[in-house]
Amino acid sequence: MTSFRAAVVQFEPTPDQPSTNLATVERLARTAVADGARLVVFPELCLLGYWHLRRHTPERLHELAEPADGPLVTRVLALAKELDAGLGVGFLEDADGTLFNAYAVCLPDGTVHVHRKLHAFEHEQIASGSSYTVFDTPWGFRAGVLICWDNNLVENVRITALLDATVLIAPHQTGGTNSRSPHGMRPIPLEVWESGDQAAIAEAFNGPSGRGWLMRWLPARAHDNGMFVLFSNGVGRDDDELRTGNAMILDPYGRIVAETPVPAEAVVVADLDLDLVPLATGRRWLRGRRPELYGLLTERQGNELDPRAARFSTDPVNR
Repeated sequence: MTSFRAAVVQFEPTPDQPSTNLATVERLARTAVADGARLVVFPELCLLGYWHLRRHTPERLHELAEPADGPLVTRVLALAKELDAGLGVGFLEDADGTLFNAYAVCLPDGTVHVHRKLHAFEHEQIASGSSYTVFDTPWGFRAGVLICWDNNLVENVRITALLDATVLIAPHQTGGTNSRSPHGMRPIPLEVWESGDQAAIAEAFNGPSGRGWLMRWLPARAHDNGMFVLFSNGVGRDDDELRTGNAMILDPYGRIVAETPVPAEAVVVADLDLDLVPLATGRRWLRGRRPELYGLLTERQGNELDPRAARFSTDPVNR
């Protein structure tokens, strides 16, 4: 297979209403598959909502969480089989009492691949995963999953490529965050979204706190590793922040194949030309690596922080 049609979705989850969000997933999955998509990528934690979880008690989180073989993922798997398509959804996983920000890719052959976010910071009770998720697909290519901040650490994407993934599934809940960096993202006022002024919303979502920020780094992840990137994101209100959507599909040269122009619920469909991968610049660069020089990457420097502390630290990094 040299061409493969995929879709990325953006929508606004309803907090703590998995049945409502599951209905949205089903509706939009059917839309994408009707347009020929064989793999449909939904956002991080799309079955539960995201940023409000930081306000929940541990007890409430455990009430909302499900195992990977629980009713929610089981229903998505049944839908994947019915539609003969792969469906990726984000959920809060309870694995023998430990909570994870997880993402399940349900394939039409009945297999389910679950990735646990490697750098989880949403709540002190949500643990970080400890392994990469790369797998064969029924369509002849290998896919990998990295959730949101996982993609910001370049080592994670490089390792995913070294594990022979040529398609990176990248679910997010981003845009409009309160970065501590002086030239990073800034919150977009909720009033912008609530105004209903589509021109003002689009300007904000495509500006430096949304698409503009993505363009600083997202194409480089695709280009430098010679892989397609399927970027899915929330859109609209997320507790006291706004997610900016900007769902897009990038090719192994870092070029945007397709993206949504609307700051609202949307499905973006594109054909992946898999013949681009073997000669992609980043894929060729991988063969020029000198691993014997990179030992420092695996050594602790003494200033490492856990993901939550690193995400919210106000201290400057001097070394």
